[in-house]
Amino acid sequence: MTNFTRRGLMAAGAAACAATQLPAVARARTSAPIALAAARRTIDVDGRAASVWGLARSDGRQGLILDPGEPFRVALTNTLDQPTIVHWHGQIPPNAQDGVPDMPMPVLAPGESRSYDFAARPGTHWMHSHIPTQEMKLLAAPLIVRSEADVAEDRQEVVLFLHDFSFKDPEEVLAEITGGHGGGGQADGGHGGHGAHAAAPAAPAAPADHAAMGHGMAGMTMGGMSMGGMAMDLNDYDWDAYLANDRTLADPEVVTVERGGRIRLRVINAAAATVFWIDTGVAAARLVAVDGHGVQPLSGNRFGLAMGQRLDLEIDLPAEGGAWPILALREGARERTGLILATPGAAVERIAALADVAAPAFDIDLAQEARLTALESLPGRPIDRGRMLMLGGSMQPYAWTIDGQTWGGHSPVRARPGERVELMFHNMSMMGHPMHLHGHVFQVVEINGQRVSGALRDTVYIPPMSMVTVALDAGEAARWMLHCHHMPHLATGMMTEFQVSASA
Repeated sequence: MTNFTRRGLMAAGAAACAATQLPAVARARTSAPIALAAARRTIDVDGRAASVWGLARSDGRQGLILDPGEPFRVALTNTLDQPTIVHWHGQIPPNAQDGVPDMPMPVLAPGESRSYDFAARPGTHWMHSHIPTQEMKLLAAPLIVRSEADVAEDRQEVVLFLHDFSFKDPEEVLAEITGGHGGGGQADGGHGGHGAHAAAPAAPAAPADHAAMGHGMAGMTMGGMSMGGMAMDLNDYDWDAYLANDRTLADPEVVTVERGGRIRLRVINAAAATVFWIDTGVAAARLVAVDGHGVQPLSGNRFGLAMGQRLDLEIDLPAEGGAWPILALREGARERTGLILATPGAAVERIAALADVAAPAFDIDLAQEARLTALESLPGRPIDRGRMLMLGGSMQPYAWTIDGQTWGGHSPVRARPGERVELMFHNMSMMGHPMHLHGHVFQVVEINGQRVSGALRDTVYIPPMSMVTVALDAGEAARWMLHCHHMPHLATGMMTEFQVSASA
């Protein structure tokens, strides 16, 4: 989707760099607000036209890239035939601009416009509708804010934007997931059927906090492993396709790269309900940032990310020519997508959409998270307030909860502005939950009882039967959303709020 190189352009001067156009992510300008539209678009999915939504500039390109120091100044117009609202995931705008329905601003009616203006935070971020069925309709796009270091580096930048996709309407997909028309979580990654494997009432009165019941139907046991005698649940829906920059491996994006060049690969998991492993194959990589925040470089060729999370990888290409697939592997399954880095004239081989073997479950022991160390930690200070949040639920009934509650019956997490707060997420369900907090950056400080100086994040993945504690400094006095970024979980009420007020 994004391909921007400074190598070979440096001699042309800053003006030439500023004028360089990215193939699919629009460069932002500072002279006037950027016109951005929530709009319909058509993409090709394995030779079949698909009507989806998106966030487009006036020239039709998806997403934004801001230069260092450039403010986020956007005029958003809803050109759809239904109300919408957009959340700027990873940014910390004034609460009124955060983009959650009625917290505090209402949704945008069809034809309505709204202005946004705030200081942009550097890093790999994204933007998406905060109405789950609309995000499932691909109403999302990259939001990249470049730092001075990004500009100074002699490297090529590439964005890998991941989606799961169904030709069915999102409402029908949700009905299948909550209605138990089997399909997801198969150990062989097969396409047995397109649907979910559990049922739930629309508004469960007493959802379970534990996963001891209802996991027999397509429950997942990785490598013969069970946790406490219960099988993990993965992939509660088999999607029609898995997209990398709106394309499948039947026709992947081929990014032209230079021999011996350095790549900054910005990976964004915008999927509704799919965790991915990023596999760079023979192209060795270094993980240098998560959720837009630098970490001590971590070498490897396979890194995972849950929904809502981002990874920045540095890849040094060999001096000789060639083609290097960068694949996104669906956890616990054989499906995969991705793009290809290739030098001019290199032979590019076709890659099957199904791998020979299923990828493992993601970070069930939090080994990847435990290896991450922030480049810049939160300043040390006493803890003013703490709260444990129990993550619960089951596949049958399909009900997912925080502290045994769903949205509308929730108990807010409370704090005063400026307080140091620790939140412990304790997952007692057999599905993993990527927990996202709006309006704040937090640091992972404890993993399963072991204190760490972990990564700065806005979205942390809590695998089954695990505990992760994060620390943060409470910000603007306002209601900030705190929720699971698995869209069917969010749609069925797995959210609460971080309520910051002087009287907390």
